[in-house]
Amino acid sequence: MKYNPALITYFFQRESTKRNVRQLLKFLLILSVLVIFYSIVFHFLMAAEGKNHSWITGFYWTLTVMSTLGFGDITFHSDLGRAFSIVVLISGMIFLLTLLPFTFIKFFYAPWIEAESRKKAPRELPPETRGHIIITSYDPVTMALIEKLENHKYDYVLIVEDFKRALDLYDMGIRVAVGDIDDPETYRRLRVDRAALVVATNRDEINTNIAFTVRELSEQVPILTTADSPYSEDILEMAGSSKVLRIYDILGRSLAAWTVGGDCRSNIIGRFDELLIAEFPAMDTPLVGKTLAESKLREHFDVTIVGIWDRGRFTIPRAESRIERTSVLVLAGSEKSLNAYDDIYSFYHLCRRTLDPILIVGSGRVGDTIAQRFKERESPYLVIEKNPAMLQDEEHYVLGDAADIRTLKSAWIEKAPAALVTTHDDATNIYLTKYLRSLRPDLQILSRANLLRNVSTLHRAGADFVMSYADLGASAIFTFLKNEDTRMLAQGLNIFHLRIPESLAGKNLAQSKIREVTDCSVVAIRNDGMLSINPDPNMPIREGAELILIGTNEGERKFLQAFQA
Repeated sequence: MKYNPALITYFFQRESTKRNVRQLLKFLLILSVLVIFYSIVFHFLMAAEGKNHSWITGFYWTLTVMSTLGFGDITFHSDLGRAFSIVVLISGMIFLLTLLPFTFIKFFYAPWIEAESRKKAPRELPPETRGHIIITSYDPVTMALIEKLENHKYDYVLIVEDFKRALDLYDMGIRVAVGDIDDPETYRRLRVDRAALVVATNRDEINTNIAFTVRELSEQVPILTTADSPYSEDILEMAGSSKVLRIYDILGRSLAAWTVGGDCRSNIIGRFDELLIAEFPAMDTPLVGKTLAESKLREHFDVTIVGIWDRGRFTIPRAESRIERTSVLVLAGSEKSLNAYDDIYSFYHLCRRTLDPILIVGSGRVGDTIAQRFKERESPYLVIEKNPAMLQDEEHYVLGDAADIRTLKSAWIEKAPAALVTTHDDATNIYLTKYLRSLRPDLQILSRANLLRNVSTLHRAGADFVMSYADLGASAIFTFLKNEDTRMLAQGLNIFHLRIPESLAGKNLAQSKIREVTDCSVVAIRNDGMLSINPDPNMPIREGAELILIGTNEGERKFLQAFQA
């Protein structure tokens, strides 16, 4: 068994433990006295039978009989001796086979298990801890956030109130600490005054309590809280939150921007000095059916397609890559070049937008946000909702079940350019996506996923674009942590920038094989404050330069593993 300082510390840190140790010593003393007494009696009884044995032999006989080994090489022949043997045997069974194991478990094994458990789920971080992230809830958003933090080697700790739950999470590889999320002492023990960020994704009321509690100990540590209700934003800010994140609102606005008939122009999702990264659905534009070489976007607009997203699959494009109807183009260029691109190609989305209403399935927080965005842009839309209590504007609402063909016909399913499936239940979203795809193979379908694992299922069901509530929230939190103004592209697609690893310094992009090894594309290189957009593959990468890359979560993970080990 492995004994360590944690066990010794545990033995002497509480009065009850010290009392248990004293009881253990008493038990061992009684057992020793009993063995000595039996050895003495054995010596005299053997002498009465005319046999002489040494005192060592007496101890040997006592221990073999008490432990029930009973080798039989030394025996009594008188009834008195045999009766004594029975007494020694029974007392041995009681002391050695019953009380001793019980004592061992109670005073050694159980404390060792508890000490090991406390090491897995501590209540306090080491005094030298700093620059860590404190997370107050384990939910889909923080699950995705923890994965990002681990990939980028950020230290974090998750507060868990239930000790057993903490051990379960530890076994899953999560770094946990036990404590109450509304107790100042918890945050004091977790060195909140030296933390890089506190992330609270609980209910609005609990988040408010957490913000007040943390502010009792530190006015400087950044606090990021989520808010379900728009009315909670001001309250959370007054409580001390540095950033209030309304993920449902972000999700709704993002889905609206991705919709044909939503925002007509390319959607800017990243900015690095004069470099802009934008996304643009190719649907209904003359680009559909062309290869990248045939599109001549770089020659005409100085815009480069750095990625193509097609129904859950992201690819780094080549000259022969073909643009499909369902493709979403990821563009890189200057503001001037993207404006020139939009002046030509946004026209096709604008024409489509003014004709027929877009369908929004579900009138929850996400659906209402999408409807509000369309209303602001005067885009026609219809919301399908089966709960009469959710109806807000009868002109834009169709009451009924989206799984009923009669309801869909009332919502002009035959003419709708796009449908957004926004219910809070992933199973319902998968079902409705498959149903809508079977009715309209040409319909643009966008869907929301609550859990990351259901994104691929929604794509298989027929969704053109899926955005995960969890991944979107995690990306927004991570962006705030890094003090950047970059949003998530498509689901699982990110822009990230890193100092050039030592293994790549002096090489050019062609020699680095970044694209082949990681499936990421270098969209720019920053050298001495100068930004080279869409750099030449033969340009050497200087030491100290900064790479700006685009790729999937898996691609980012591959890059970090391959070049920053």
